[in-house]
Amino acid sequence: MSMFGEGLDQAVQRSFTRPAPKSAGAQMRYLVKQLKGTRAVARMLRISQRTVERYVKNQIKKPRPELAARLEREVRKRWQPQIRARAREKAATTGGIVIDTRARLGYTAPIGTTDQDRIRHLTVALPPPYAARLFEAQQQGAGDQRLREITAEALKEVYFQDNGRRAGQLEEVRFTDIEHLEFDL
Repeated sequence: MSMFGEGLDQAVQRSFTRPAPKSAGAQMRYLVKQLKGTRAVARMLRISQRTVERYVKNQIKKPRPELAARLEREVRKRWQPQIRARAREKAATTGGIVIDTRARLGYTAPIGTTDQDRIRHLTVALPPPYAARLFEAQQQGAGDQRLREITAEALKEVYFQDNGRRAGQLEEVRFTDIEHLEFDL
């Protein structure tokens, strides 16, 4: 999964009201309930149906690291869908989203301006329309590159142009060498 996609998911997950199941058995039982059967879970996790059944009965307790990671990811993806939807909706309509990043930022601007790329640490509140665009693009399966473009556009507008109050000639913001990226709702 992409850095941007994961960052958006983590921001939404912080709004969960109950922790997701932790043990392999509890996670497996949750998935069996969600997918309505052990066969579908086995197919999704690329393991045998018998193995799924043994986890459900707690006959196996400790999955291999790669299976544990897949299990965790699939449970998290499905956990508390209504709360996840509400958190996205709130960010997209009223709350917006905060981005905290340390990355190389620069911009394309008319000759004579200082457009030197440099590492900057920014914490910027992005308005709801940008949160809406980010979540919409993510749900449509957009890759890291598209999410980075939307974020760069948002930073251009909100941070560099101060919502239209300055740097009107700015053409494009470059957002590269990301050392740290975190979203918060």
